[in-house]
Amino acid sequence: MEIKDFNVIVSGDVCVNLLFWQINDEHISDLNWHQYPHICSRLSEGEALLLAKFVTLSTGANVISPKMDYDKGNLPEGILNSTIRLSLFPAISKDKDGNRVYRVKEFLGFTEMPFKDPKLFPIIDDNENADLIILDDENNGFNNNEKFWPLALKEHNKHPMIVYKMDNPSNSTKLWKHLEQFHMENTLIVINGEDLRSKEVNISKNLSWEKTALDFVWQIKNNPILAFLSKCSRLVIPLGLEGAIYYRNNGEPRSQLYFLTYAFEGDLIKEAQGKMYGLTSCFVAGLTKSLVLGKLNNKSIDESVDDGIREGIVATQKYFMYGFGKNIVESIFPNPSIFSEGENDFIYKEYIQDIEVPNSNNSKCQSCWYIIKDKSSTNLAEIAYNIVKKGEESALKYIPIAQFGKLKTVDRDEFEAYKSIKNLMSEYVLSKNSVRPLSIAVFGTPGSGKSFGVTEVASCVAPNLIEKLDFNLSQFRTLSDLIISFHKIRDVSLIGKIPLVFFDEFDSTFERKLGWLKYFLAPMQDGIFREDNSIHPIGKAIFVFAGGTSSTFEEFCGEDIKDRAEYGEFFKEFQSAKGPDFVSRLRGYVNILGPNQTNEGDQLFIIRRAMLLRSLLERKAPHLINERQEVQIDKGVLRALLKVGRYKHESRSMEAILEMSRLSSAKKWEQSYLPSRDQLKLHVDDDEFFRYLMKDEFFNEKIDQISRALNYSHVMIYYDKDEIVMKPDECWKNLSEEQKDSIRDYARHIPDMLYKVYYDLISMSESEKPKIIDFTEKELNILGKCEYEYRLSEKGNANSSMVSWDELEKDEKNKIIEYVKCWPRIFADANFKIERLKFACYCEAQLKFIHQ
Repeated sequence: MEIKDFNVIVSGDVCVNLLFWQINDEHISDLNWHQYPHICSRLSEGEALLLAKFVTLSTGANVISPKMDYDKGNLPEGILNSTIRLSLFPAISKDKDGNRVYRVKEFLGFTEMPFKDPKLFPIIDDNENADLIILDDENNGFNNNEKFWPLALKEHNKHPMIVYKMDNPSNSTKLWKHLEQFHMENTLIVINGEDLRSKEVNISKNLSWEKTALDFVWQIKNNPILAFLSKCSRLVIPLGLEGAIYYRNNGEPRSQLYFLTYAFEGDLIKEAQGKMYGLTSCFVAGLTKSLVLGKLNNKSIDESVDDGIREGIVATQKYFMYGFGKNIVESIFPNPSIFSEGENDFIYKEYIQDIEVPNSNNSKCQSCWYIIKDKSSTNLAEIAYNIVKKGEESALKYIPIAQFGKLKTVDRDEFEAYKSIKNLMSEYVLSKNSVRPLSIAVFGTPGSGKSFGVTEVASCVAPNLIEKLDFNLSQFRTLSDLIISFHKIRDVSLIGKIPLVFFDEFDSTFERKLGWLKYFLAPMQDGIFREDNSIHPIGKAIFVFAGGTSSTFEEFCGEDIKDRAEYGEFFKEFQSAKGPDFVSRLRGYVNILGPNQTNEGDQLFIIRRAMLLRSLLERKAPHLINERQEVQIDKGVLRALLKVGRYKHESRSMEAILEMSRLSSAKKWEQSYLPSRDQLKLHVDDDEFFRYLMKDEFFNEKIDQISRALNYSHVMIYYDKDEIVMKPDECWKNLSEEQKDSIRDYARHIPDMLYKVYYDLISMSESEKPKIIDFTEKELNILGKCEYEYRLSEKGNANSSMVSWDELEKDEKNKIIEYVKCWPRIFADANFKIERLKFACYCEAQLKFIHQ
């Protein structure tokens, strides 16, 4: 079948949009009316009429749909008619070239009608043998009036593919009940994310892709409002211009997230860029393009939907960017190029990444899911090494990165917190009637960058409007010092700026523990401060309270205190200092995550370290970066900097180690250029640092001891013990040098195998005796498989009779597993400890997501 013979039926609710816009008359005339702006107007299709137009452009198929003649502006009686005001907006955000296009400035509403229900239109030349049906349900009558439904939909013995675009998710309409009874298996439902949220479905927006996706999975599992959707075969949820979720349920629910790495939901449509109607219809048309091609080329439905979601996201972005064109009268709407790929396009399907969303209800599993881990075939340590060596663009090509000014982060917890603060600031700046300051708290250890992060977030919100002020309360001696600071804040506010005020160490002692808190209550609540008998308004301001004695919000509030008696004593003192009153006035907080691991659940500290180190090298030692943007650094130095347990002064310590190293004329950061042990001791545990630094040397020093023990263990397992009379050293001496090298290579490969089950190999001092661990049954099975596959690869896998691990005889498997059980003892005897990776999450520790 040729594509022109492929029949697509498009039907649904119908409306016509009256567009009007203002232009300035360019003609020179003395006539009075030429001195005023001119209003232009035109009628444009909406709802199913617009969708049909989109589908015709996207597919080139034979599109059959309702038709309506409205030449000369004469509309059929009863047609739904909306009025929309257009205006010129920048084509892209921060467009410096002055390119502007028409987009929607304001939706003014629908024209009042004398009829109860809007007019619906029959499908012209309807075909009961349609290949594909697209339904546009705007909840304006079509979903309860089967007279206007396509013939192929009403015929119970016909089973065409159906795309059902729902504006008002409901299972109470006649249309839904009909689809549920006769067509649900071959129906793909499309519901915009905002339409779901409007139904009291709590799905977060613009915090992180992980949070949005996990919220959706939880809601469709647990929210009774979505119970009817949870049973559908296929459901697509477009999320702004930037992503989508594809939900399938063929007995086992699965959700796939599609996303841009450089933007989150809502990022690409700024307030200053206007709006566009028909975004979901454009997405559906892009999706339909792939469904049609997939059916013609015998692709599976899931393959077609996968490609179609990418087509839909790309088309919707283009549609928004082109708008109604630079000149509405001369431009074609919609622009035909939105569904075709061009050489100079700003967006391609390849830019859109996808990942399966965990389906677990376990809160621990959900909190430790990070796209960065699932999208990479290597572990976090390898990603961290690549970030430092090759830079973020290369190492994090397929990973979401949040950027706020100069601040970049891939840590979901961090950018969820920063996004929340940014949203608060944006809303506050735009609000007209704010009479009290916006109060935010920020916590972190000294040197973690508390001020830097919030300042960069504020710079993204209103760089020309916000002016930063800093006050350190630990340096204040009297209440008058605080009053003076309030006057300075007020002075900035009076000149039309919004002061961004950092009250550093707000939790320091004044008269008593947390003594400053009570003096902030009135300014935070009422936006005023008192001086003698006078009351002064502060004006619009953003207060940022930076903790000095508490490193987290939970610590400040005592939430991390487990003992009830101890918490009782804490709360009594906290309440007396007006702590609960202070907290109730905060509108948000951020726990700054520096380069140190904050707790066992903090997996991405090694990534934060890597990004910080790369940034420091780019700023302070750019000569170490070659023309390929690769940092020249010794492997041991990099390992020690990334893996050392703790930096005593957070990022300041990492910066200090770089500054103390002798790198001014170096071509590569060698171990010999590091500062002395005494200098390192100021910032890290020097013994631990040197163990990581010298790990390769220590390992090579013990390689023969380890290899001898591995060889002897192998002999003891695979041969009759009664026949073995030689000792380990003798067994080793009888091997050829080629055999010895093979065992040494195998020993060097064991740390990589241990990484598969989230263990690291740590060198210990001679005075320490490493603990010998026992692998779990799951770990033994995975390590046994790794060991067996390594042996196969060493043999070149030339022997076709070699079977896979799953097919291997039980007796042979048991021998391999017994051999793996010897590893912890062999390495402990060589003063190496096998320990759990610090960046292994709860699920990895339980080996829940390892593919065996």
